[in-house]
Amino acid sequence: MQRSFSQVDVFATGGFSGNPVAVIHDADGITTEQMLEITAWTNLSEATFLLPPTSADADYLVRIFCPGRELPFAGHPTLGTCAAWLAAGGVPRDPDRIVQECGAGLIPIRRDEGRLGFAAPPMTRTGPIDPVLLATRLQQLGLTAGDVVASSWIDNGPGWMGVLLASADAVLDVPIPSALIPGFDVGLIGPHHDGGECAIEVRGLFADAAGQIREDPVTGSLNASVAQWLTRLGRLSTPYVAAQGTAIGRRGRVFVDAAGGDIWVGGDTTVTVSGSIAI
Repeated sequence: MQRSFSQVDVFATGGFSGNPVAVIHDADGITTEQMLEITAWTNLSEATFLLPPTSADADYLVRIFCPGRELPFAGHPTLGTCAAWLAAGGVPRDPDRIVQECGAGLIPIRRDEGRLGFAAPPMTRTGPIDPVLLATRLQQLGLTAGDVVASSWIDNGPGWMGVLLASADAVLDVPIPSALIPGFDVGLIGPHHDGGECAIEVRGLFADAAGQIREDPVTGSLNASVAQWLTRLGRLSTPYVAAQGTAIGRRGRVFVDAAGGDIWVGGDTTVTVSGSIAI
């Protein structure tokens, strides 16, 4: 069967500089096993599948997959799916607010100055990281306890632990581990110098289904929980811009603001591929 297919560049600052996500429209009848297979085949960090909502308050339902597993929430797939849904003719119930239904519940999305932005969902795991696990992760990254300014679980679905380093340069200097490490999900954060375009540099390192460590070009979920964590600690104030992807030659930018009691995470989205996929 032919289904509509989109590929969206999210958090980009120009052509092909952000994080791509594959979106399969009209996904009724596609099994979970097929969704996993399609996600692996796209060779992207995530693929999403659009379905009719089950909640009367939602505009659409999306299932979000990364290689090997389904995620309750992820940030750049949320914005990419919304952009694809709108481009395909989707009309929200409220013209100023789109509501996505996913495994994490209902996620409000707004349009602001031409960008889409989502309200950061509550974190599902916070607090101190087990010292043995933290020491192991630092060793795998070539870091020591003395390099760390602060650390915490900042998990809103994908499994992130957050590690704050002293500077953006320190973040960019961290090598990607070459060993296979299943369950590895580490967000590295470091401040840029005052007065620059971006307040922080962010890197998201995660293990794929085989345990190989990969780097996400720009990570909405990680930036959401980083904002919640570091604004609460008083180390960041909104609004600010985060840079991500620099270490792998991308120019991703994430725009973070606070309004109505929520942290809003936004960025530019471009539907770069439109067509069909045979399933």
